[in-house]
Amino acid sequence: MLDVFYEDPYLLVVKKPAGIESQAGRSFEPDMVSRIRGHIHSAAAGGGEPYVGVIHRLDRPVAGIMVYGKEKKVSAALSAQVRDGKMKKTYKAVVCGRPVDNVDNFVDYLLKCPGKNLSEIVDKGTPGAKRAELRYRVSKTVDGRPEYPGELTLVEIELLTGRHHQIRVQFAGHGLPLYGDRRYNPGTSGDELALCACGLTFRHPVTGREMTFSMEPEGRIFEKFHSR
Repeated sequence: MLDVFYEDPYLLVVKKPAGIESQAGRSFEPDMVSRIRGHIHSAAAGGGEPYVGVIHRLDRPVAGIMVYGKEKKVSAALSAQVRDGKMKKTYKAVVCGRPVDNVDNFVDYLLKCPGKNLSEIVDKGTPGAKRAELRYRVSKTVDGRPEYPGELTLVEIELLTGRHHQIRVQFAGHGLPLYGDRRYNPGTSGDELALCACGLTFRHPVTGREMTFSMEPEGRIFEKFHSR
């Protein structure tokens, strides 16, 4: 089943579940592009393999809202919005600990480690390093027990650049690793990465209309913040 927020002849906005690749991979694991092609093909009368343009990406363990193009020109226009910083992407995450500031910006330089599915914060002048910026706002802090021995904080994040594992790397580098992030928080006991792409705003390339979509994050750890 494909969870569709919006669809027209030019694009579609869908929910990517956690554990699914956002683009077609080399393995036989399920991915969003294959699901979308199947959805389009079943709704259309015949024809060849449907075109699906990948505009942006989410890490495999991250659930959230994504937009895909159904035409090459539309996909190019949407990709230009991403490149020019005109597509607004917001996230919610649960971090281990309590940030010093309730509202802040993180600006770092990230380098993708060769041969590894990892990135790290490095000095500004490091060859290959890319500037990474996000802003966050604290929503609520709670006692993490029994899942976590300390405090857990729900943060709302606006991603201003799109780097490999950016949110995960930056919060870990600032001493606030994401709950359940076994890659950048190896001591975590969580079995789910507490990160969700919960908001997306862009301008429709054909109609010119601004479009905004939102969802609430799912998962047991996020529920801790709903009941208090």
